[in-house]
Amino acid sequence: MSAHPAVSREDFDALFAAVRTWGRWDRADRGAWNRVTEDHVRRAVAGVRSGVVVPMALPWNTRSGPDNLRPALHHMTDLGDVEGPEPTTHKDFVAADYHGKAVTHLDALSHIAYAGLLYDGRPAREHVDAAGARFGAVSALGPLVTRGVLLDLPAVLGVPWLEPGHAVRAGDVLAAEEALGVTIGEGDAVLLRSGHVRRRAELGAWDPGAASAGFHVDAVPLLAERGIALLGGDGDSDVRPSPVAGVHSPVHALAVAAMGVPLLDNLDLEALAAATAEAGRYEFLLVVAPLNVPGGTGSPVNPVAVL
Repeated sequence: MSAHPAVSREDFDALFAAVRTWGRWDRADRGAWNRVTEDHVRRAVAGVRSGVVVPMALPWNTRSGPDNLRPALHHMTDLGDVEGPEPTTHKDFVAADYHGKAVTHLDALSHIAYAGLLYDGRPAREHVDAAGARFGAVSALGPLVTRGVLLDLPAVLGVPWLEPGHAVRAGDVLAAEEALGVTIGEGDAVLLRSGHVRRRAELGAWDPGAASAGFHVDAVPLLAERGIALLGGDGDSDVRPSPVAGVHSPVHALAVAAMGVPLLDNLDLEALAAATAEAGRYEFLLVVAPLNVPGGTGSPVNPVAVL
């Protein structure tokens, strides 16, 4: 396990203020996605070489477990056995309480508030109620097409995975850039591979809400300085246990509520790690298309990388 220094609430609040981008964009409910211009998209598309397409969503998980306390639903609603005219049809129903540890999903800006405030300083109680979000809804984001960067920390460290509780710090990000030959830039999507999916497959499920590899808060100023548009990983980006007493998801608070950076949680990055290693390059075209849910605080997604 890497060093996991504690951070005081006072220091955390100072960090929150330092990386805050409130008031920067007219379309505030899109947050850092405002950084991705048509030029960014063209450059990302121009970087495609092999045309290899890699999806990154976990299978729809309907089985209860320590990392899936509220399993997704999937059942058939029509088996084509009561219809007269041809053709018969088969229909099914899916649903999920997706803000957990088992469904690949996008966190919109309405998902996280800190000290009662959403991104851009909007009071959460005034903008989110039982009907959904009136600011920062996933429907305001739309699709994202940009350059993605994979920080494959197990590959850099020569280990199969990072153990739960391993904190990825700013120095680790810089070392990964150098080792992998990639530099995070303005408008990029940064994906952290900890090897979570491989560890689960080989050792079994555990409760990642109690212990997981992820970013320490001291890595966030570097990501903020680089001007990222999206942050994600095969966990939920936060190292756990949290280094900040009283703040269970400090990276969520900093990224979403301070910086306006949506998060991708619970990715399967194993195929992407293999594809980038084979290609010898850790950048790619990334496409994220959330469901258009008015008032939604996020969406299940199947992000796609194109190398």
